Amino acid sequence: MRSRRRRSNGADYLNDAIALLGGWTRDGVQLRRDLPCDDSQHAALTERIKVAADTLAIRPSIRRVDGHTQICLGSSDGVAITDGEVTLAARIEDFYRTVVQRS
Repeated sequence: MRSRRRRSNGADYLNDAIALLGGWTRDGVQLRRDLPCDDSQHAALTERIKVAADTLAIRPSIRRVDGHTQICLGSSDGVAITDGEVTLAARIEDFYRTVVQRS
C-alpha cells in the first residue's frame, strides 16, 4: 500500500479530494453515499460500479433501499480510506450523472 502524500502545507490530499466529492460523507474509515434512482437506473449504475471496482480491486457495498441506492466504500475493520476508494467515489459520481440523464 502506498503511503499518503502530503502537500507542503501538511494537508492530507485525500481529505481534499473527499471534500470535492459532493454528497459523500465520511463515516470513520468509510465513504457513504445515497443516490435516488429507480430500479433500472440502479441496475445500470451497479453494473458500471462493478466494472470499475474490479479494475481497482475494491469491494463496495451496494444496497437498494426505499428508492435509493446506498453505496459504502472502505473496509469496516479500521483500515484508512485509500486513494483507490476516493477514485471510485469520483467515478461513481460520473456514472450516476450518465445513468440518470439517459433515463
